[in-house]
Amino acid sequence: MRFVYNFPFFSIICMMVCAIVSPMLSGKKALWLNRTGLAVTTALNGTLLLDMIKNPTRITFMMGHFPEPWGNEIRFGPLEALLATVFSFIMLVIFVAGQEDVFRDIPKRNINLYFVMCDLLMTSLFALIYTNDLFTAYVFVEINTLTSLAIVMAKENGQTITATIRYLVMSLLGSGLFLLSLTLIYDLTGHLLMPNIHSALQILIADSSYRLPVTIIMGFLSVGLAMKSALFPFHSWLSFAHGSATTPSSAILSSLVLKGYIILLVKIYFRVMGVETVQQLKVSNVLFVFAILAMIIGSMDAIQQVHIKRMIAFSSVAQMGYIYAGIALGTELGYCAAFLQIIVHALTKSMLFCAAGGLADSSDHKYTWGDLKGAAYRNPIAGAAFVIGSLSMIGIPFFAGFGSKFYLAMAAMTNPAKKWFMLFSLAVSTVLNAIYYTKALVVVFSKDGDTAKRKQHPSYVLGMGVFIAANVLLGLFYQQFFNVISTGIKLF
Repeated sequence: MRFVYNFPFFSIICMMVCAIVSPMLSGKKALWLNRTGLAVTTALNGTLLLDMIKNPTRITFMMGHFPEPWGNEIRFGPLEALLATVFSFIMLVIFVAGQEDVFRDIPKRNINLYFVMCDLLMTSLFALIYTNDLFTAYVFVEINTLTSLAIVMAKENGQTITATIRYLVMSLLGSGLFLLSLTLIYDLTGHLLMPNIHSALQILIADSSYRLPVTIIMGFLSVGLAMKSALFPFHSWLSFAHGSATTPSSAILSSLVLKGYIILLVKIYFRVMGVETVQQLKVSNVLFVFAILAMIIGSMDAIQQVHIKRMIAFSSVAQMGYIYAGIALGTELGYCAAFLQIIVHALTKSMLFCAAGGLADSSDHKYTWGDLKGAAYRNPIAGAAFVIGSLSMIGIPFFAGFGSKFYLAMAAMTNPAKKWFMLFSLAVSTVLNAIYYTKALVVVFSKDGDTAKRKQHPSYVLGMGVFIAANVLLGLFYQQFFNVISTGIKLF
């Protein structure tokens, strides 16, 4: 095996080692270790991605010494390498832009422990992207959940505790359904590796007497992971978690954590159940209804908000709808559009949350519209990032969000039964996006408030500059990203 194919394993171990070492360090040293680990893993996965672009292939190898049916495998191709590179890069930039928020919002005694949780969270995301067996996936789903809860409540005030409890209840319901479905799968097939389960299930599905239990398993898996990824109507916890957490936690939760569960669900559809089986069992039709409702209702809820971070949180509900709608179309183009939307949303929403944090910091740490008047003049880099993020979410050409909306519309044309529902919902949601983001821009660029420029920390300026550049580059070169995704889907 070529040495570069070890990089997924190295990435997981690298962030795990950072988590082990961080408790022995001060808060500042833990931050630097976190950044170093993320820089290293971005380089490792980026190197793997470049190799996969030149030599597209699918690699599977066994971890440890236990073969099937209980083995632990890593499997990857161009798509997994792209996702891992983007995710580690985004978390790195979040902690460049958001370091001042961490040291201000989190008690000093807990800062190193906060980075332990963030390191473990990144470990779990790498594992969800690369794993090829369901039990390992479940273990890291739980690690992802616990670390996400920890970074939400790290601020240690009444609001974050309440938000964490809401998050915990919904997340445990999702975890319970996922574990129950995993138990039923093992009972039916005796396997834990995804390809082996797929082979066994195809035999069972051919026997019509097993149609009901397979349908129940598929429903439990889909609903459980939809709960954890805040798909409508399981989204009620999201705005509270985003609104009360420190800004880097909000950015990580929206841009990265939710996506890990969606990636796992798509892997299950491809490698465990089979895309044809998902279509036959009509699960995609149910997801499509929820996705369409999310696109409309999430946007309508965002319009009603007076708190900037909660507005962005409800915008995330609508964006989750876009992703699930692409998946529910059930076509190759639909899945490719969904993965492009995952990348676009991860990059843009993390930038929007960091921009919102900067605007609030220049407004005496207040997040309501009345206090944010003129904030874009007090913090110009945050104002610029918020403009670009807003244009991207609306879907304006030359910004990241245009490419994903374009391909979602193209994917809708490949499914005649869902075409008009998808196109209508996409158009309505885009108009609603324009309404609430335009309202926010009018407020932060209003000259009614204080417009005196305030000095920003160099790391914040650097981080936001990188976010802006990355968003514009993705908007200009979305076709190249889509080509990598398309190649990866064929090898998925």
